[in-house]
Amino acid sequence: MVNSPTLCTLRKQILPEAITSLITATALLLGSPGPATLGLAGIGATSGFKNGLPFLTGILTGLIVVILGTALGLASLFEAFPSVRITVQIIGALYILYVAVKIATAPHQSTAASSAPPRFIDGFILNLLNPKAYAALLGLFSQFLLPTPSVPMAFLSTAVICFTVAVVVDTLWLALGGAIRPCLQQPVQARMIRVVFAVLMVVAVLWAFVQ
Repeated sequence: MVNSPTLCTLRKQILPEAITSLITATALLLGSPGPATLGLAGIGATSGFKNGLPFLTGILTGLIVVILGTALGLASLFEAFPSVRITVQIIGALYILYVAVKIATAPHQSTAASSAPPRFIDGFILNLLNPKAYAALLGLFSQFLLPTPSVPMAFLSTAVICFTVAVVVDTLWLALGGAIRPCLQQPVQARMIRVVFAVLMVVAVLWAFVQ
């Protein structure tokens, strides 16, 4: 039988590698192009980093709910009852389409002071109904759960790291859009970039359906 000190030593040796793997996997899964990240980039490009912060905050708040739901077995429920998962996917796809249209049709800010980018509630609902988020978190919790002494601590520490990485990558997507905004001062160019990001959001949704 392996004694307790040996187990503690093994955990200390394995934990840094497990954390590195978790961070890498989270960045790839949650930071890859999808409805939320593309929406952030589109808003940053057309409305600016500061004006996109409410949408970013909504997305991250929605992600907290997704993390809690996944940890409590909501994602497993989707796997056990495909009809529930399909229903949420359809509702989510329709809402993402609504946000995409809102981004694509927003007036150019230099000519329309009343232009309003998607709000906190838009980001919150978008990520709450984003099938990619549930699938990604289910994979992370099932494959990269940190080897801590207790199961609750494993889920808590894994969730904290996942959320922290999401904050970084989502902020970078918004900043990326904000960085290219000065290149889009002309209304026609701004319209084109909005439409491109909106189309990419729709493509990302369609891609999730065929997986």
